[in-house]
Amino acid sequence: MKLFGKIGIKHSLRINMTEEENIRYNRQIILPNWGVEAQEKVKVSRVAVIGAGGLGCPVLSYLVAAGVGTIGVMDFDVVEVSNLQRQVIYDMDDIGINKAMAASQKLKAFNPLVNIIALDKGLEKSNALEIIGEYDLVVDATDNFETRYLINDACVLLNKPFVFASIIGFEGQVSVFNYKDGPTYRCLYPEPPAKENAPNCNENGVIGALAGTIGAIQANEVLKIISGVGEPLAGKLLIVNLLNNKFSTLEITAVAENKKIKSLGEYDIICNNDHITFLPHRDFAEKFSQIPHLTIDVSDEYEFVPIEKGAKNIPLYEIEEYGFGTITVPLVLYCKSGLRSKQAALLLSKKGIKNIVCLT
Repeated sequence: MKLFGKIGIKHSLRINMTEEENIRYNRQIILPNWGVEAQEKVKVSRVAVIGAGGLGCPVLSYLVAAGVGTIGVMDFDVVEVSNLQRQVIYDMDDIGINKAMAASQKLKAFNPLVNIIALDKGLEKSNALEIIGEYDLVVDATDNFETRYLINDACVLLNKPFVFASIIGFEGQVSVFNYKDGPTYRCLYPEPPAKENAPNCNENGVIGALAGTIGAIQANEVLKIISGVGEPLAGKLLIVNLLNNKFSTLEITAVAENKKIKSLGEYDIICNNDHITFLPHRDFAEKFSQIPHLTIDVSDEYEFVPIEKGAKNIPLYEIEEYGFGTITVPLVLYCKSGLRSKQAALLLSKKGIKNIVCLT
């Protein structure tokens, strides 16, 4: 049963709440305009959460607590110590474990009434339509522009709404896109920024409470959409600044041309660079086991994790000035998320280095 058509939520079945569900979700059910009917809509909904990091943790926590029937949680990354400052689902015992798997285990223990599907991989052009097609609504809890544009375009093609958010420093943004013929993400940001100008929390930092605040707002938008209660942030961008406690809302104008997407495009700004090859991290060992190469982690020194014997650490902020000399073997770049390695690949390509492999 699909919940979302062009005019919004549709229900054709009456889903009876169990006694346990009525007790667990009582404080929602007794809300004005909510009641059993709204809770039943929540129970049969299917929500995909792309990203189980700073935003994904509070989103998942509140959606599971609210009784969303099926939640798909997707993340290719593993838990690291530096995540614990804001990714509050995890603890020290989760270090090194895939985030989707770790989050799924914790959330199932918290609310066994919810069906949680763990997807321990990244969203890519090759799988986006198939995965998103299984859900009624998508939550963008990612931290990079490539995936946001991919989510947007897949949702437009499949006519699915998605709840967007981004955070950096003390400021966050939230909006709802592709909802009831409303604006898409491309109506707000037609084109991604240049890779070297794209901000991210790895280089700029983020206050942990901001992730909780913005993630909670995202979860609330999801609940409003699937329950039919309240007014979602469709056509509006909510901007939150925790440093000065300012909340502001901007109007977003829908651009009809952005609804006319016929197929998925390219989602890596430097993917057409002839000097750079992109390789999934999982394929590195097999491909380079017998090939001479130079492996460099471009993370900061305290984040350095050698993926093989002989791997070096040259932080991104030093990479452009580093004297590589003449390189006769493939230069393999990596970091924990793939974002800084892509930036490093672009910088080195501009310096004339041609045989670059970027692990994603």
